[in-house]
Amino acid sequence: MELSSLVRALRLEEPRDGAQPPPAVPPAEQVLLQIGLRFSEGTGGAPKAGVVRDLGALVEAADCRWLFGGLSPARVGELVAVLNGYAAPPTQEQDAADLPSKDSAYASAAERAADVGSVFLHLLAKLEAAKTQESLGVPVVGPILCRVVGHMYIFAATHIAERPWTNARSQSVAQELLALLVKAAGCGSVAEFLRGKNEDEEGRFAAVMGLLKQELTKDTWKRNPATKFVFSWTLNHVTRPWLSHYLERVLPPSLLISDDYREENKILGVHCLHHIILNVPAADLCQFNRAQVVYHALYNHLYSREAPLIQAVLLCLLDLLPILERARRQQKEVRPTAPCDEVLQLVLTHMEAEHRLALRRVYARTLPAFVQRLGILIVRHLKRLERVILGYLEVCDGPEEEARLGVLETLQCTIEHAWPRSCWKACTAVVRRTAYGNASEKCKRTHEVWLIDAHPAFCTVKFFYLFKVTIFLISPVSPIPPANKIHLRARLATCGLLQL
Repeated sequence: MELSSLVRALRLEEPRDGAQPPPAVPPAEQVLLQIGLRFSEGTGGAPKAGVVRDLGALVEAADCRWLFGGLSPARVGELVAVLNGYAAPPTQEQDAADLPSKDSAYASAAERAADVGSVFLHLLAKLEAAKTQESLGVPVVGPILCRVVGHMYIFAATHIAERPWTNARSQSVAQELLALLVKAAGCGSVAEFLRGKNEDEEGRFAAVMGLLKQELTKDTWKRNPATKFVFSWTLNHVTRPWLSHYLERVLPPSLLISDDYREENKILGVHCLHHIILNVPAADLCQFNRAQVVYHALYNHLYSREAPLIQAVLLCLLDLLPILERARRQQKEVRPTAPCDEVLQLVLTHMEAEHRLALRRVYARTLPAFVQRLGILIVRHLKRLERVILGYLEVCDGPEEEARLGVLETLQCTIEHAWPRSCWKACTAVVRRTAYGNASEKCKRTHEVWLIDAHPAFCTVKFFYLFKVTIFLISPVSPIPPANKIHLRARLATCGLLQL
């Protein structure tokens, strides 16, 4: 029986003049089985598109009792899985190049997704209506929902954002489907839909990850270009304390994506790792040396020359290093250097020879956090740190002066944490050289003097330098000879350090 005739029969339409009356309507189980067979036959795109549209009309016109009465939930789940695969973006080779921004294959995928999304919307609407019927109710609708929500969620997450395989219509359908899916599950948000309403309730995240597992292997994760985005988008909706229950499922895919040769995949994987670090307890991360594995994966990225990747890696490491140091103290492990020292040593090595402005700004922005993390232990790196600060202050990096302001903040943090061991001679050179040494033109001199006066690091330099020198000048047991004290006062007045 053709689907068009079946739709007329379900709508109780009168046949046209001369046409035979529609035959008896077959069971829904048989109809859905035939539709699934048509998709598995491998026919062309046009026949399948017609079948999808007829299926949407069929579901819209069908009565809930005919559609769900006696219908196997597994049959509905299989059909939804087939439709989801039909609407998926075209597969690509494992080592394919970047995705094209415009392509006929992706445009066709967007049209298919819009049609399939309409079918899913009609199906969910029928399931919601069936909940209120006495003959069906939750006992019939519940098992069917459990079979279809995972596939429908993956479909919505695949097409909800602007991608090469989406258009305005498919995005709108995906957003509407996701909202209706969350409502059908009795939840108030996507995060609640995935993780559950409370810690004791199991959400749908396990079911979604079970469906994604076969596509997130080393040999298959690149074939579907949407898989990595679905995984990342889903992962960001699950936070603590729920995420720790699924650590074994989310950590390997994140490491796999971050280990790719393409920069965008590396950044995406690092963001996933950062989310895991922030939302999983330290004890779970340290178990089985997981934190060490993540640390080595991130440390290898520090040799990259791409500024966005370096920024993502450094921010991730700043949250991971306290976990590693706490685990090392608990294990009473004695090492000459901590992981934070290793990272800072490599960062300073790269900063000394770096000439790209984008990378210099990234390094300078994150350097103060490393100084604060080490505290007094920053004295281990003072010589190289002073060279970096002087080198970055001597080079203008644009109107915003991001690199210079970053190293000035680094200088301030260094003085505050390690001022008894700081090199005060170098601090004076910083003030003098930056304020006057590079000011050959009037406008340039005005700008640099403003930079000095506006930043609190120079007030800190002046204060601590003057404090230390004053102690020597007023102390009765000061070892400085009187003649040298007079000379020192003159040098302080020349440098402007007596005018606070």
